[in-house]
Amino acid sequence: KLGVPGEQELAGRGVSYCAVCDGALFKGRVVAVVGGGDTALEDSCILARVAARVYLIHRRDSFRAVALLQEAVRREEKIVPVMSRTVAEIRGNQRVERIFLNNLARGTTEELAVDGVFVSIGQDPNTAFLSGVVEMTGTGLIITDEEMATSCPGIFAAGDCRSKPLAQIVTACADGAVAAWSVQR
Repeated sequence: KLGVPGEQELAGRGVSYCAVCDGALFKGRVVAVVGGGDTALEDSCILARVAARVYLIHRRDSFRAVALLQEAVRREEKIVPVMSRTVAEIRGNQRVERIFLNNLARGTTEELAVDGVFVSIGQDPNTAFLSGVVEMTGTGLIITDEEMATSCPGIFAAGDCRSKPLAQIVTACADGAVAAWSVQR
Protein backbone atom coordinates (compact mmCIF):
# COMPACT_ATOMS: atom_id res chain seq x y z
CA LYS A 1 0.00 0.00 0.00
CA LEU A 2 1.03 3.58 -0.58
CA GLY A 3 0.01 4.74 2.88
CA VAL A 4 -1.28 8.10 1.63
CA PRO A 5 -4.42 10.01 2.66
CA GLY A 6 -7.49 8.78 0.82
CA GLU A 7 -6.11 5.37 -0.12
CA GLN A 8 -7.86 3.37 2.57
CA GLU A 9 -11.10 5.38 2.36
CA LEU A 10 -11.34 4.89 -1.42
CA ALA A 11 -10.14 1.28 -1.59
CA GLY A 12 -12.64 -0.60 -3.73
CA ARG A 13 -14.05 2.71 -4.92
CA GLY A 14 -11.37 3.50 -7.47
CA VAL A 15 -8.27 2.37 -5.58
CA SER A 16 -7.29 -1.13 -6.68
CA TYR A 17 -4.38 -3.50 -6.28
CA CYS A 18 -5.19 -5.81 -9.22
CA ALA A 19 -5.45 -4.66 -12.85
CA VAL A 20 -6.56 -8.10 -14.02
CA CYS A 21 -9.33 -8.21 -11.42
CA ASP A 22 -10.65 -4.66 -11.69
CA GLY A 23 -9.45 -3.33 -15.04
CA ALA A 24 -12.74 -3.98 -16.86
CA LEU A 25 -14.50 -1.63 -14.42
CA PHE A 26 -12.57 1.27 -15.96
CA LYS A 27 -13.51 0.84 -19.62
CA GLY A 28 -13.13 4.18 -21.39
CA ARG A 29 -11.92 5.91 -18.24
CA VAL A 30 -8.68 7.53 -17.11
CA VAL A 31 -6.55 5.62 -14.61
CA ALA A 32 -3.16 5.84 -12.94
CA VAL A 33 -0.79 2.96 -12.23
CA VAL A 34 1.78 3.54 -9.49
CA GLY A 35 5.09 1.68 -9.75
CA GLY A 36 8.07 1.10 -12.01
CA GLY A 37 8.75 -2.62 -11.93
CA ASP A 38 7.53 -5.49 -14.08
CA THR A 39 4.09 -5.68 -12.45
CA ALA A 40 3.38 -1.95 -12.86
CA LEU A 41 4.31 -1.99 -16.55
CA GLU A 42 2.34 -5.20 -17.15
CA ASP A 43 -0.66 -3.67 -15.38
CA SER A 44 -0.36 -0.53 -17.53
CA CYS A 45 -0.41 -2.61 -20.71
CA ILE A 46 -3.42 -4.59 -19.48
CA LEU A 47 -5.30 -1.41 -18.59
CA ALA A 48 -4.42 0.26 -21.91
CA ARG A 49 -6.64 -2.35 -23.60
CA VAL A 50 -9.73 -0.94 -21.87
CA ALA A 51 -8.96 2.51 -20.43
CA ALA A 52 -8.99 5.77 -22.37
CA ARG A 53 -5.65 6.81 -20.84
CA VAL A 54 -3.19 5.27 -18.38
CA TYR A 55 -0.81 7.47 -16.40
CA LEU A 56 2.18 5.40 -15.26
CA ILE A 57 3.56 7.11 -12.17
CA HIS A 58 7.06 6.23 -11.00
CA ARG A 59 9.23 7.74 -8.28
CA ARG A 60 12.44 7.37 -10.27
CA ASP A 61 13.52 8.83 -13.62
CA SER A 62 13.73 5.38 -15.26
CA PHE A 63 11.83 2.11 -14.95
CA ARG A 64 13.25 -1.03 -13.32
CA ALA A 65 11.15 -3.41 -15.42
CA VAL A 66 12.62 -5.73 -18.03
CA ALA A 67 13.44 -4.17 -21.42
CA LEU A 68 10.60 -6.00 -23.20
CA LEU A 69 7.99 -4.40 -20.93
CA GLN A 70 9.61 -0.97 -21.21
CA GLU A 71 9.40 -1.24 -25.00
CA ALA A 72 5.74 -2.31 -24.83
CA VAL A 73 4.96 0.78 -22.72
CA ARG A 74 6.80 3.06 -25.16
CA ARG A 75 4.78 1.65 -28.07
CA GLU A 76 1.40 2.05 -26.37
CA GLU A 77 -0.05 5.49 -27.12
CA LYS A 78 -2.55 5.35 -24.26
CA ILE A 79 0.19 5.02 -21.64
CA VAL A 80 1.68 8.30 -20.41
CA PRO A 81 4.79 7.89 -18.21
CA VAL A 82 4.89 10.37 -15.31
CA MET A 83 8.40 10.09 -13.93
CA SER A 84 10.05 11.36 -10.73
CA ARG A 85 6.68 11.64 -8.97
CA THR A 86 5.13 10.07 -5.88
CA VAL A 87 1.49 10.02 -4.88
CA ALA A 88 0.84 12.42 -2.00
CA GLU A 89 -2.93 12.02 -1.73
CA ILE A 90 -5.95 10.39 -3.37
CA ARG A 91 -9.20 12.39 -3.32
CA GLY A 92 -12.81 11.88 -4.25
CA ASN A 93 -16.29 12.04 -2.75
CA GLN A 94 -17.73 8.56 -3.31
CA ARG A 95 -15.09 7.43 -5.82
CA VAL A 96 -11.58 8.41 -6.85
CA GLU A 97 -11.65 11.73 -8.70
CA ARG A 98 -8.07 13.01 -8.54
CA ILE A 99 -4.64 12.40 -7.17
CA PHE A 100 -1.99 14.80 -5.97
CA LEU A 101 1.60 14.08 -6.95
CA ASN A 102 4.88 15.23 -5.47
CA ASN A 103 7.17 16.30 -8.32
CA LEU A 104 10.50 15.16 -6.90
CA ALA A 105 12.58 17.03 -9.49
CA ARG A 106 10.91 20.41 -8.93
CA GLY A 107 9.74 20.12 -5.34
CA THR A 108 6.18 20.99 -6.32
CA THR A 109 2.76 19.35 -6.06
CA GLU A 110 0.64 18.55 -9.11
CA GLU A 111 -3.00 17.53 -9.48
CA LEU A 112 -4.10 14.82 -11.90
CA ALA A 113 -7.74 13.96 -12.67
CA VAL A 114 -8.23 10.17 -12.71
CA ASP A 115 -11.07 7.71 -12.20
CA GLY A 116 -8.92 4.96 -10.72
CA VAL A 117 -5.56 4.29 -9.09
CA PHE A 118 -3.86 0.91 -9.42
CA VAL A 119 -1.11 0.38 -6.84
CA SER A 120 1.62 -1.88 -8.25
CA ILE A 121 4.58 -1.18 -5.98
CA GLY A 122 5.36 -4.69 -4.81
CA GLN A 123 4.58 -6.54 -1.64
CA ASP A 124 6.10 -7.00 1.78
CA PRO A 125 6.43 -10.70 2.57
CA ASN A 126 4.61 -11.90 5.68
CA THR A 127 7.78 -13.30 7.25
CA ALA A 128 8.46 -11.07 10.26
CA PHE A 129 7.48 -13.89 12.62
CA LEU A 130 10.60 -15.76 11.44
CA SER A 131 13.00 -12.85 11.98
CA GLY A 132 16.04 -14.14 13.82
CA VAL A 133 14.94 -17.73 13.29
CA VAL A 134 15.88 -18.26 9.63
CA GLU A 135 18.23 -16.42 7.30
CA MET A 136 16.49 -13.74 5.20
CA THR A 137 17.35 -11.09 2.66
CA GLY A 138 17.26 -7.41 3.59
CA THR A 139 13.70 -7.22 2.24
CA GLY A 140 12.45 -10.10 4.41
CA LEU A 141 12.48 -12.90 1.84
CA ILE A 142 13.47 -16.30 3.22
CA ILE A 143 16.67 -17.83 1.88
CA THR A 144 16.42 -21.54 1.05
CA ASP A 145 18.41 -24.15 -0.76
CA GLU A 146 16.99 -25.93 -3.81
CA GLU A 147 15.20 -28.41 -1.54
CA MET A 148 13.37 -25.47 0.15
CA ALA A 149 15.25 -25.97 3.43
CA THR A 150 16.01 -22.82 5.41
CA SER A 151 19.00 -22.11 7.64
CA CYS A 152 17.06 -23.62 10.58
CA PRO A 153 16.77 -27.42 10.45
CA GLY A 154 13.17 -28.58 10.11
CA ILE A 155 11.85 -25.30 8.67
CA PHE A 156 11.09 -25.18 4.96
CA ALA A 157 9.76 -22.29 2.88
CA ALA A 158 7.86 -22.23 -0.40
CA GLY A 159 6.25 -19.62 -2.63
CA ASP A 160 6.60 -15.86 -2.84
CA CYS A 161 7.98 -15.53 0.71
CA ARG A 162 11.14 -17.23 -0.59
CA SER A 163 14.05 -15.41 -2.23
CA LYS A 164 13.99 -16.44 -5.90
CA PRO A 165 14.27 -14.80 -9.32
CA LEU A 166 10.68 -15.40 -10.47
CA ALA A 167 7.54 -15.00 -8.35
CA GLN A 168 4.64 -16.60 -10.14
CA ILE A 169 1.91 -19.07 -9.22
CA VAL A 170 3.59 -21.83 -11.18
CA THR A 171 6.91 -21.38 -9.34
CA ALA A 172 5.14 -21.19 -5.97
CA CYS A 173 3.36 -24.48 -6.74
CA ALA A 174 6.65 -26.06 -7.74
CA ASP A 175 8.25 -24.81 -4.51
CA GLY A 176 5.40 -26.41 -2.55
CA ALA A 177 5.88 -29.74 -4.26
CA VAL A 178 9.63 -29.68 -3.61
CA ALA A 179 9.12 -28.62 0.02
CA ALA A 180 6.58 -31.41 0.64
CA TRP A 181 8.97 -33.93 -0.87
CA SER A 182 11.84 -32.58 1.24
CA VAL A 183 9.79 -32.64 4.47
CA GLN A 184 8.78 -36.24 3.80
CA ARG A 185 12.42 -37.23 3.22
